[in-house]
Amino acid sequence: MDAVSIIALSMGAAWASGINLYAAVFMLGYMGSTGHMVLPPDLQVLSDPLVMMAAAVMYCVEFFTDKVPGVDTGWDTLHTFIRIPAGAMLAASAVGDVSPAIELTAGLLGGSLAAATHATKAGSRLMINTSPEPFSNWTASITEDLLVIAGLWTALTHPLWFLAALIIFIVLMIWLLPRLWRLIKTVLQYIGSWLGWCEKPEPAKTATRDQSAEPIVVKSISDKSES
Repeated sequence: MDAVSIIALSMGAAWASGINLYAAVFMLGYMGSTGHMVLPPDLQVLSDPLVMMAAAVMYCVEFFTDKVPGVDTGWDTLHTFIRIPAGAMLAASAVGDVSPAIELTAGLLGGSLAAATHATKAGSRLMINTSPEPFSNWTASITEDLLVIAGLWTALTHPLWFLAALIIFIVLMIWLLPRLWRLIKTVLQYIGSWLGWCEKPEPAKTATRDQSAEPIVVKSISDKSES
């Protein structure tokens, strides 16, 4: 594999791990076991039937859990401690037999990317959960699964296209995450107020006209001349 393909595989595995770790692990293992790609030595363990079976079982669990409003947020919260370190490990393992400095760099970048994609996913799902109907959760969950599969396939077959799309995705995350965080804080404050843990957030204030103030009378030039 050339340098571009290695970078695309490393960052693609980390990016996908932040969204759906089990789908990413199973797809990489399947591609390696069927001969559609040659996995780096440190990732060949993903082709082991035991690893693939465990990833498939956990993917099935997440497939149904991720579509229940509220439960999906709890699942995402728990996987904060799983997706991010797994993304860093996959990114570091994907670079192959290189110097420890390059491997550590890949792990740091991969972990950061997995953390960003995980935060974007979890924050978006928390906002979707403010809607009582389940159809938006189903749509978001299926879209995320398809995005992981399509993204990893693009990273393996068209690495340059994937890296270009990844740059655009990162720019969108940088723009979106601060807005998501403000909305998440508001939602959490409302939940805390319902539970009696904190006060209800104040609604946004809008500028209103002071009705008690006397109107301003503007005299025209002709009125001034008459006076």
